[in-house]
Amino acid sequence: MEERALLRHPRCTAALGLLTVVGVAAPVDARITEITITTTTSPAFAGQSFGQVGQYEQLDGTAFGEIDPQDPLNTVIQDIELASRNSRGMVEYSMDFSILKPIDTSRGNRTILFDVVNRGNKSSPSLNIGGGATTAGDGFLESEGYTLVWSGWEGDITTGIKINLPIATNKDGSEITSPVRAEYIFNNAAASTVDVTAPPAYSAVSSSNAGATLTRRVHQDDAKELIDNSQWAFADCSATPFPGTPNPTKVCFNGGFDTNHSYELVYTAKNPTVTGIGFAATRDFNSFLRGHGQNGGTGAAPANPLGNSIDYAIIYGSSQSGRWIRTFLELGFNEGEDRDRVFEGAIPHKASNRGAFNIRFAQPTRLSGTQHTEKQFPGQESPQTWGNTLDPIAGIFAGQLDRCRKSDTCPRITATETDTEYWQALMALNTTDATGTRDFNIPSNVRIYHFAGTQHGGGDPLNQPPTVLPSVPNNCQLLSNSNPFIPAQRALLVALQQWITHSKEPPPNLYPTLRRGSLVPVTQIKIPYIPAVNFTVPGLYAQRFHLDRGPDFDERDVSGVMQEPPLVGAPYAALGPQVDADGNDIDGLRNTNMQVPLGTYTGWNIRKAGFSEGDSCDLTGGFIPFFKTKADRIAAGDPRLSLAERYPSHAAYVDKVTAAANQLVRQRLLLKQDAELIISQAQAAAVP
Repeated sequence: MEERALLRHPRCTAALGLLTVVGVAAPVDARITEITITTTTSPAFAGQSFGQVGQYEQLDGTAFGEIDPQDPLNTVIQDIELASRNSRGMVEYSMDFSILKPIDTSRGNRTILFDVVNRGNKSSPSLNIGGGATTAGDGFLESEGYTLVWSGWEGDITTGIKINLPIATNKDGSEITSPVRAEYIFNNAAASTVDVTAPPAYSAVSSSNAGATLTRRVHQDDAKELIDNSQWAFADCSATPFPGTPNPTKVCFNGGFDTNHSYELVYTAKNPTVTGIGFAATRDFNSFLRGHGQNGGTGAAPANPLGNSIDYAIIYGSSQSGRWIRTFLELGFNEGEDRDRVFEGAIPHKASNRGAFNIRFAQPTRLSGTQHTEKQFPGQESPQTWGNTLDPIAGIFAGQLDRCRKSDTCPRITATETDTEYWQALMALNTTDATGTRDFNIPSNVRIYHFAGTQHGGGDPLNQPPTVLPSVPNNCQLLSNSNPFIPAQRALLVALQQWITHSKEPPPNLYPTLRRGSLVPVTQIKIPYIPAVNFTVPGLYAQRFHLDRGPDFDERDVSGVMQEPPLVGAPYAALGPQVDADGNDIDGLRNTNMQVPLGTYTGWNIRKAGFSEGDSCDLTGGFIPFFKTKADRIAAGDPRLSLAERYPSHAAYVDKVTAAANQLVRQRLLLKQDAELIISQAQAAAVP
């Protein structure tokens, strides 16, 4: 209660350690112009109550806004000057939104947790153990008193929470066209028709494939095999055999696509949307909900559904939306048009690079490059680091916080990464130089936590240890990694909130480094036992090369107009987390599964026959369980100790889990309630 009482005081330098006292903002012209609430669910969650906070309600609707294309904060948006304008010279948009708030807002913690939707989907509800988009699970976020907010930023999706974006046109009104590259990989049944609208979101200029190329290859680094244009078409073959019905938004391949190849299409597309508007829309919507300066000179502001109940805001994003946060910050959008800070805290989760969110013909749904999939798509450009560093290969000296430092609007950042980000998404280049010889200093407003031994998709904290072994993914050789990171996320969210509201320092950085010998060249990483075929450990790693995207591309901002395909240049250092004799990471935030393991937990997995065998399963991790007895492991040639050798009794196993959980609680890396759950699961587990 003492903490919540402090939260109700006005923001001030003493409380935040970040902001000066908020004064009256200067009038601005570009803002949220209308709010329409279409659905109110009150109470939400069938009337479930959450401790002292009470019941919640959900508001869903549409927000309408406009931005000034001449404001220096907006001119960084690619093609904003080519978007249509209204009579006031503003660029308009509309977006879906969803708000989940305490019915009695005075009981909340006065903090927005803004969840950047991932391909239109909500991510933050997973922080409630057992929760989802429509269920509260254990109600952790609600019991903490957060107001949860979502709004659209991506326009190339057809479902979920989205935004309606204007199309850029040439100044004479004609269509903009440009070469665009798309990649197609199938992990399930083969297909004959690919929809080139999702992704990417752009129609070909015509249904003729003259001048376009379709290639294929088995492995990422294989030479591309050109498919004759007579064997494919811009057409729909779902109802009519090849050559199908002409359609500039679909691709049909005679005989069908298979799962053993990567297909790459380079074609001329038309009508790019001004995708970067999503950054400004998010900035302005959250400023509006916080009651920052609104609509000076354009009439009365719409009613704020949150009233004056908000003092702080944290932005959260996972994977694609985490990469979006990093781009949002780098481009300076945490400075509102009233020149105030928009978010005091930021959590880019599973996001070790940026993405194609502010380029002409942007494809936001693309990855920014893994070992096997979409390796050359934008997002991996320098600067990769939060602080200023030199990349001699790219010739760039910069950091991702340069703009917000200049305007004094940087948030406090909790960057969390899984093992997969080191293997597939260049995480080592966040903290080390291009040659892999030096660790960088991390800015004081940033914390980096490596969730050791976890995969990009995470695991279920309610199924620990798994009562049934995880399954083998359809395209992989190893069992999926079940090691969860959600308990650690919850503890770090609490720590970030305390950092923002009380200036209480969070736990120190936890990630592998060159200095400690816990970050090493991937050729030095020796996995003791791998029941798989046709692979090498270095071959699973997403080696980065410098990519020249042409003179009209701004590498530092990941903005501009790209040439396709890019020119491949010099390689960067290939570094990964070092492992112990069990094959588990020796550094980072090592949860109870790392400290008291039941097997080897990896951030990588290996493609099987018929699916480009030997390449990486991209964002999927692996689990290699220990054998039960010494005789079993010796028979299999496994040097790792068996369960029986490690844990001579069930009580011994439980004691080790209990000790590890309690130590994590003392380090503020695990909440007490989650430690109790983990200990109870260990007590119920059939180990050894």
